[in-house]
Amino acid sequence: MADSSAEKGRQDIAFTKDALKRAVEDIYNYPLREVAREILNRQLKAGINDEDLAELVISLRDENKLSIIEDDQKPRYKEPQIICSMGIKKEG
Repeated sequence: MADSSAEKGRQDIAFTKDALKRAVEDIYNYPLREVAREILNRQLKAGINDEDLAELVISLRDENKLSIIEDDQKPRYKEPQIICSMGIKKEG
């Protein structure tokens, strides 16, 4: 019995890691929904701990409340891009 309990615990941890990884990828690749932004800001200001924050983010993603993802929408670029570069020089 103890072996099956330990195995289930390992499976739960693996599932949680995968779910958290997918949620973090969504945060980086897609804009947050306003409701998610408000909830996360409120909880961060209240001092939520890391484990509870991870559970909250996973829950928001599972409920389709985390990011705005359209069917035809491609993820944002993962690497930073220079959009505009302007140099200013003072004459004189």
